[in-house]
Amino acid sequence: MYRLMFKQFFRSNVVILCLLLVSVLGMTGILIGKQFLDRQERATEQVTIYQQEHIERNVSFHQEEFGLLMYYLKFALINKPEKMAGLSIGQSDVNPAIQHVTIRNLEGQKYDTDLVNPSSLQSGNLDLGFVIIYLLPLLIIVFTFNLLSEEKEVGTWQLVSIQSRSKLKYLLAKLSVRVLVILALFVLLLTAAKLILGIPFDAALFAFFLLGFCYIIFWFTVCFLVVVFQKNSSLNALTMLSLWLVLAILLPAGINSYVSNRYPVPEALATMIEQRDGYHKKWDSDKRETMADFYAHYPQFEEYGMPVDDEEEFTWLWYYAMQQMGDDEAREESDAMREKLELRGQVSRSIAWAIPTMHVQLAFNKLAGTGSTSHLEFLDKTNEFHEKLRLYFYPKIFDNALVLEENWEKFKPEFIVKENVVEWFRLLLPVIICSGLLLFLTFLKLSLSKQKGEW
Repeated sequence: MYRLMFKQFFRSNVVILCLLLVSVLGMTGILIGKQFLDRQERATEQVTIYQQEHIERNVSFHQEEFGLLMYYLKFALINKPEKMAGLSIGQSDVNPAIQHVTIRNLEGQKYDTDLVNPSSLQSGNLDLGFVIIYLLPLLIIVFTFNLLSEEKEVGTWQLVSIQSRSKLKYLLAKLSVRVLVILALFVLLLTAAKLILGIPFDAALFAFFLLGFCYIIFWFTVCFLVVVFQKNSSLNALTMLSLWLVLAILLPAGINSYVSNRYPVPEALATMIEQRDGYHKKWDSDKRETMADFYAHYPQFEEYGMPVDDEEEFTWLWYYAMQQMGDDEAREESDAMREKLELRGQVSRSIAWAIPTMHVQLAFNKLAGTGSTSHLEFLDKTNEFHEKLRLYFYPKIFDNALVLEENWEKFKPEFIVKENVVEWFRLLLPVIICSGLLLFLTFLKLSLSKQKGEW
């Protein structure tokens, strides 16, 4: 029977056309992911070359004063994307993957981003994650909206009712043909992505596969629930498309708007103003007060004393103390902004437990390391990297060490080390619960229909 069902299913030109279209879009998404990874790889190689040339050039120009040299020198910290990022680009197209920092105040440097074409951002990225989350459900709708209604509309359902031992089993057999076809397409696209993007077969890729599998099953349960209400094809198609619109577009957009308005981030502007004022006002402040604050932050440098007896005298010790005060005075606003951004992510993830489309989008980004959480972790690593540079170079500046005695070749761009731990329970449970609930409603509806003699 299955063989005949497959033949009947593929007899339609619309089925072939739809499968080809989604396959082409899936391959396009994979190639877009490949372009993204190649672009990041080129940027990483260029940064390595640039930093070496940048240090050599500035060392040759500013050999007299260590402090003056450090005013110009920049050091790179790289958040190199994993191969999985090609599957779900997420927010990594707007968040910088490379931070160039000097040892001057950090807050003004952390949020420098690359210039991105706004029209590209508006259209978003057609990656494989997009195809799975938004296009595969549409394909499922196309394949299932007339699963039962077509039989009734062409008058074959009565024949099936007489000849089949169980109408439900017959309907489930027809549904399983479509499930197998969609899953085969999903596995084919994911296999192509693994080969083209060079993704290692690890826990993250397996989790991506399992989550995509559960998500496809979820949409089949949605469509099957609509089918068992035994309405005509037009109404089924309209209902399924409306559900897709609500689950894939309306709810995620509405929740994003709610979270943004519920947790505004005025601290972003305040941080910038505080760090600028904290530094610039120190030019007109008592230098001894600035130095006292600096030594309160770094008591290990107190041995350098208060070298500024003459108010007009400029020293690099005092200059970098001013820079430090810019960061210190913006610390409270900066921490508050980070907490708000973290809170936004937590609230979105909590709400997404009830909305599989949103949950899968956030989970794909997390597995790929392209979500907001990954970017916040990168900013934390930038803080640590900047502090490490300061603590290394401060004594050399304050002692006015000889520039040429420093081994500048050892300063290569640094890469952050990521630990992507898959939380299986949080990852799969929301989609499994939603699918189970829909299955329960489906069989409840079937049971009620049988009692009423409608099935």
